[in-house]
Amino acid sequence: MIVIPLIIAATSEAAAADTGQLAAQQEYAAALRRLPNLTRGRDLFATCATCHGSDGSGVEDGSVPAIAGQYFAVIVKQLTDFHNARRWNIRMGKVLYPLHITSAADFADVAAYISRLPRHATHDVGDGSALTAGTGVYFTACESCHGAIGTGAGSSLTPRLGGQHYRYLLRQIRNAGVQWRPNMSSQHEQLVRKLTSEQINGVADYLSRLDPNLKADGSAISGVQAVLFTYDWNKVETLFQSYSRSQVCDT
Repeated sequence: MIVIPLIIAATSEAAAADTGQLAAQQEYAAALRRLPNLTRGRDLFATCATCHGSDGSGVEDGSVPAIAGQYFAVIVKQLTDFHNARRWNIRMGKVLYPLHITSAADFADVAAYISRLPRHATHDVGDGSALTAGTGVYFTACESCHGAIGTGAGSSLTPRLGGQHYRYLLRQIRNAGVQWRPNMSSQHEQLVRKLTSEQINGVADYLSRLDPNLKADGSAISGVQAVLFTYDWNKVETLFQSYSRSQVCDT
């Protein structure tokens, strides 16, 4: 008596998810075809600044991420996902879009403006106790896609994570493991579910300590020593050399 309604509900949810994914993909493609208007993007960003700050640096308690200098394509992807319930946040999904940012032109304009804002390092980092475990996991499972210093790549829709707030990173990694980030791949979810709390804390701590202005080239790797604060760089370098790269990626 109860099974049939449950099956119908599950089928309806799956259909809604497929519809949302298709709509998000269409909006994303439409936004990328637009020629962004930076002046209009600046005006639209006034709404974003209410939470993300006028400089796009977010809030260091982890409640709001730093978005300044994030890749244009990554920002557009997240905006279209929020707009189509492929990513969930009450403020983003229920307040921002119905009132201010609703079209492909809006997404392109504001994303272009945000992507050009200068990046700022965060002071919200972990306590360092899990860095060894986290760094080992990062270079094993994350570095091949996100880069050794968390620079990511706009071309693969891999976000820049270096210098992001520790508590924001911690929450998003955990959310990925419990399917609260439907726009992440199942491969990413399965990876996170295998990690211990210590490893998750350490990955978030490592990324938060990185300078977000470093470039993803050979000379930038040595710059990690300066931005890991009091952590022993020799340990990081040893781990970097000893751990093999995996091919687990996410967009």
